[in-house]
Amino acid sequence: MEQVKRLAIAEVRFARLVSIGDVIMGGGRRPVVQSMTNTSTSDVERTLAQIRSAAVAGAQVMRVAVPDKQAVAALPAIVAGSPVPIVADIHFDYRLALAAIEAGVHKLRINPGNIGSRSRVKDVVYAAQEHGTAIRVGVNAGSLEPRLLKRYGGPCPEALVDSAMDNARLVEAMGFKDIVLSLKGSDVPSTVEAYRRVAGCCDYPLHIGITEAGTRWTGAIRSAVGLGVLLAMGIGDTLRVSLASDPVDEVHAAYRILEALGIERRGPTVIACPTCGRTRIDVIGLADAVEKALGIRTEPLTVAVMGCVVNGPGEAREADIGVAGGDGEGLLFRCGKPLRKVPENEIVEALVALFDEVVSESRRESRERKRSGNECNDKDTECYPSE
Repeated sequence: MEQVKRLAIAEVRFARLVSIGDVIMGGGRRPVVQSMTNTSTSDVERTLAQIRSAAVAGAQVMRVAVPDKQAVAALPAIVAGSPVPIVADIHFDYRLALAAIEAGVHKLRINPGNIGSRSRVKDVVYAAQEHGTAIRVGVNAGSLEPRLLKRYGGPCPEALVDSAMDNARLVEAMGFKDIVLSLKGSDVPSTVEAYRRVAGCCDYPLHIGITEAGTRWTGAIRSAVGLGVLLAMGIGDTLRVSLASDPVDEVHAAYRILEALGIERRGPTVIACPTCGRTRIDVIGLADAVEKALGIRTEPLTVAVMGCVVNGPGEAREADIGVAGGDGEGLLFRCGKPLRKVPENEIVEALVALFDEVVSESRRESRERKRSGNECNDKDTECYPSE
């Protein structure tokens, strides 16, 4: 198995392996990207549409809320129609957890502290074991047990760790091993410290995230800071970027965080200069338009949209494809070589066409290598000129 390459701040933490359907996490593997639907789960059609969109964007696991019997009734169809494993998010009613397991979900997200008595927790754990359903023991700063709030005087990293470990030990004492742990808050420093502490005292795979992070813009920044720190420390086996937005936005943000740390690469990376008084083309508008136009592509090429002759040509040459702006026009580059000038109003179309051309040629070359026996080292991805 190829090990994850991360920033040289810390070694990657090796957790026990846990399977979520056909997705395996732990053991130093690349973190699994997941998201959560925000539709009414009982609306099967809308929920599946959202799951499929997120899966196309790169979500490897999707979670759905299961607050009532109507949501449980929808689970069999959702599990059957989903292209990725499904996690059922359940609180308070252990009967919903039992029904979700019977419906075929691949993982439960529960907090044993609010699911009922010990005997009810045991019923859920035994059912999960029988069906091969993993369990995420999830605790949040906003729902800590009263005894811990009293002991520590309020939510804090120590309280989160105590809650998570107490509940995980309860589940494991029943002979259950497929446990994933999360302990999240909306405060970045406290959440990071809680994960740092728990990472050193257990081997459970850790689901990391900043809960209730915020809107698409501010939430992505808060998540990037918190998750970036944890991932750079080698902590995190699966992640969700929690945004008050479309799940697709969560998935894109997650991959951008992984990409910035050199952990994962999915889809195009558009780099652009911050602009200044030297630019003579609309760099901001062009960069946004190019990123939007390439949004559904999954090939990991770098596209440079640069504004002037200072850094533009150099940066464009370093990218797989790029453009360096002039006065109302741009010079196209491919793999460091200048191609031709195009008018400003044709730049987006030209870059997209060039992107598709590079991808098409790369795939053809990859097929030829495979036929000749000289395959790419990474059999899970295509070989691209920049890799």
